[in-house]
Amino acid sequence: MNPRRKQRLTWTLGLVAGVAVAISVILYALSNNIDLFYTPSEVIAGKGKDEVRPEVGQRLRIGGMVVEGSVRRDPETLEVAFRVTDTGPEVTILYTGILPDLFREGQGIVAQGVMVEPTVMQASEVLAKHDEEYMPPELAEKMKGIKHVNPNQPDAFKGSDQ
Repeated sequence: MNPRRKQRLTWTLGLVAGVAVAISVILYALSNNIDLFYTPSEVIAGKGKDEVRPEVGQRLRIGGMVVEGSVRRDPETLEVAFRVTDTGPEVTILYTGILPDLFREGQGIVAQGVMVEPTVMQASEVLAKHDEEYMPPELAEKMKGIKHVNPNQPDAFKGSDQ
């Protein structure tokens, strides 16, 4: 083989190997920053046809409605525990910090954090839904059929036993 051709081949193979290593490092770094979205039912029963459940230690987002009467606050600290549901099973969310102003029971939220037990998540961020229009598509599908009463509407309690 011609020395010049051999040198060109060496440089080409080195360049291809370098690009492959760079792509591998980038993909590895990105895979650690991916947060998958789950509903409470998917956390318990699994997601998709393979019924994949999140593992303890996995980062993810959980979206659902805050269960009425489930919010527990520690009066000494900023620790809060509450449960979220999507008409099925409930998942407990633990959070330390100041909750958004729009956070309340019966309201939609999205919590981002790490699973610490199969049905318990330690949240690093809690986002409250700010209007009745937006809802993650997965949650909107699960919430179909639930009648949500808006107490701000004049006829909200018409026909109720109050």
